Amino acid sequence: MEAVTSFLVLSLLPQLIVSEVPTSTSYRAVVEIVSGDSRIFSGERLSLRCIIPDPYQASWGYLWFRGSVQLPQTGEIFQLWNANVKESGKYSCQGKKETDVGSIKTLRSLPYEIHVDGGFAILQLAKRSVLVGDALDLKCRLRGNAPVHQTILYRDGIQVMVQSGSSLNFHLPHVTLEDEGRYSCRVSWDLSRRTHSVMSVPTLVNILEVLAKPVLEIDKDNAQLGRNKMNLICHVQYNAPAPAPPVNYYFYKNNNLLGPATSLNHMHVNKASGWYSCRAKVPKLDIVRWSEPRSFGEVTGPPLMPPRPHHRNQMTSRSPVHTFSAPETQPASPKYFASTPSFNQRTESPSPSEAPDPTSLPTSDRLPGQTQTPEPQGVSWGLF
Repeated sequence: MEAVTSFLVLSLLPQLIVSEVPTSTSYRAVVEIVSGDSRIFSGERLSLRCIIPDPYQASWGYLWFRGSVQLPQTGEIFQLWNANVKESGKYSCQGKKETDVGSIKTLRSLPYEIHVDGGFAILQLAKRSVLVGDALDLKCRLRGNAPVHQTILYRDGIQVMVQSGSSLNFHLPHVTLEDEGRYSCRVSWDLSRRTHSVMSVPTLVNILEVLAKPVLEIDKDNAQLGRNKMNLICHVQYNAPAPAPPVNYYFYKNNNLLGPATSLNHMHVNKASGWYSCRAKVPKLDIVRWSEPRSFGEVTGPPLMPPRPHHRNQMTSRSPVHTFSAPETQPASPKYFASTPSFNQRTESPSPSEAPDPTSLPTSDRLPGQTQTPEPQGVSWGLF
């Protein structure tokens, strides 16, 4: 009887072991663009790469997705050849490898959005994310080769920059949070004694603060701290490029400092009624941000608002309108514009020009150098 029991246990042991083997890893795949741009014309091509951050450099296979649909491509490099408007979408990838106990997959990558535009003009960003205080560089691409004489940049339908000549590049220095919006461009040229113009679809431009406004969380039900303790957590989004200087955290009760600066974003304190807040500071960048005060327990009266110190890299005003006119004899080359932003300054001119509806498209014979009839622009609207 003991022999039979031992045989049954040994026969079930492999099944028990296999059932506990994980089918996924903690690695998250990453999609990066190899060639091309996230916004391209129909008929063009681009390449994406799937990166598996595996420290052991194991051999992985690759799965590609557009939205929730798995694609037939299985290589590390994904390519769009002669792209079609219908191939616009959010692309992601996932690593997969076979082992003795079955398939193991990585976490799927965050989506990388691709726009295939069937129109005549595209506005492209030099960087996918722009920080407050940085420069915003954009390029208005035109399908075909036309003798451009004017290019206009719009934000949310309002004209913000006009330049004469053949330059299709825009440069906005020292952007602020109010420079965020949907940008589009209009290109005009003369041909056969007629003026033609085309308009790009809007492109969303996100402006990120280097140090976003903190949010204080009061964790009062943490069983590990005991009945009389609670945890103050200062959540903050820090977008400084690597190597980023450190952030110091300060915690307050009724605007009274609870302790020295710390590199940790949390602090254990005794449970006591009052208004709590936190402050995040990056000394090397001269940036300070305060959270909104939060109450705990029974408090009376309005919250005590902390001071709002000046910090040089967190500007909030818009850049002014820029205009450039190239001399008639000047060769066609990109022109860059610079201005010093000032506070309480509006971007709109006294009589702003409204951006026209991008529905009037020229025929193919109006675009010199046109080699392919573009697809209808109406189906190519999309945002980054």
